[in-house]
Amino acid sequence: MVKYWQGVFSRVKAALVRRGRSEQDADDLVQEAWIRLECYRREHPVDEPEAFLMRTALNLSIDAHRARLTRGEEVMLEDVVLIDTTPSAETTLLARERLERLSVCFSRLNGKTRDIFLAHRVEGLSREEIARRHGLSVSAVEKHIAKAMLLVTGWMQGW
Repeated sequence: MVKYWQGVFSRVKAALVRRGRSEQDADDLVQEAWIRLECYRREHPVDEPEAFLMRTALNLSIDAHRARLTRGEEVMLEDVVLIDTTPSAETTLLARERLERLSVCFSRLNGKTRDIFLAHRVEGLSREEIARRHGLSVSAVEKHIAKAMLLVTGWMQGW
């Protein structure tokens, strides 16, 4: 009797593998189908247990496929590679040094040039809006922005 069932299990597993299931998934589905067969047999007679097992395993396979389509692929935790996107200590230190250097650069600009440059670059104001705010011509605002860009670029060179 054991050899008979081993042959049945092999045929059902082979049918599942032909339908795209992995060896491990096929084994799991055959086992689940066997459990369902035995539970069903407690209450009802089964004339063709091999056919019952085959149909149950195939139905379980279809259900599992539909569940994957609905919920997405299951991923085992050990298969997940976690990537730490936190900047390294060196990167953080260099960024702080650049920021300190930039702060020194801004402190060297005269007040009006600094205000105009920051309004344009940080606040995102147009040249026309800055000109109205400071009572200057658009050309004068452009000159302040260009002056600030040249000085800051020169001071930050190498950083």
